Amino acid sequence: MGTTGKRLFRAVLATGGAVVLLAAAAPAASAATARNGICETGEFCLYYGPDETGSVSDFSGPIPNYGSTQPGCYEFKGPGSGHGLCVKNHAKSARNNTRSYVVKIYYNSYYGGRHVSYNPGGEGGLEYITNENASHDFELVS
Repeated sequence: MGTTGKRLFRAVLATGGAVVLLAAAAPAASAATARNGICETGEFCLYYGPDETGSVSDFSGPIPNYGSTQPGCYEFKGPGSGHGLCVKNHAKSARNNTRSYVVKIYYNSYYGGRHVSYNPGGEGGLEYITNENASHDFELVS
């Protein structure tokens, strides 16, 4: 192989390596929206305790039914009091870290019954549905 051929071969290898590195990095970028027990920008979070204390369960979209028993329930993932418990009927406070959605937490599964709404950036107690929460929905702010 001549000098020109070797240079072309090295260029192709370098380009292919860069593509492989970019593809490997892509999953790490999307990990920020994974349910990891950290209340991040773009997520809605429920807390086991009042005033955003205790373990947290973070969500990036609506959940029609939290589920009430393991292994089929959404649980509190963050460290602290309540870690590992099912969220349903155990959440006492919430934070809406989304920028574009009003989030409504419902008393019943499948978005039924009374609800408490949180505007983007809103936070607080679950008022009259404390320990009686079963689903939440995201509504785009118009």
